[in-house]
Amino acid sequence: MSISMSSASLPVFVSMLGNLSHLLDKAQAHAEAKKFDPSVLLQYRLAPDMLPFTRQILIACDGAKNCAARISGLAAPTFDDTESSLPELKARIQKTLDYLATVPADKLDGTEDKDITFPVGRDGTRTMKAEAYLKHWVLPNLYFHITTAYVILRHNGVELGKRDYLMGTKA
Repeated sequence: MSISMSSASLPVFVSMLGNLSHLLDKAQAHAEAKKFDPSVLLQYRLAPDMLPFTRQILIACDGAKNCAARISGLAAPTFDDTESSLPELKARIQKTLDYLATVPADKLDGTEDKDITFPVGRDGTRTMKAEAYLKHWVLPNLYFHITTAYVILRHNGVELGKRDYLMGTKA
């Protein structure tokens, strides 16, 4: 049996963004238990040349919504990138999930050979077939940014384990 573009994308996006939201819940609870302002986590980065925690969340959300939009041909919502608290980041995840829920499977299925041109870096673009774009660009980036957010929280003492990373997995 072959796998469809919708089943290879939407459920994965929903599951992983749900996991990410769970990580933010754990971060909020940790900050409350340890009595520190959770906003200190937002600009934390593991290395000077990496993007901070907040950007990891925004990029994960944008990657999922933009992929669904580019492949389906539907318009993606524009978000302002002004989130400055854990609750606002959770709301960003939820807005992304709400958008993904509107993308019909039939707009994704059968698009494997569709050319997708997308921005790369500050000034470049790249074109890939939709299936390759999903498998070799979007999904690895989604996992990268969610894993980076997980590691930043873990490094800052939030008690997280593999179960937390995989909370939404229902397979």
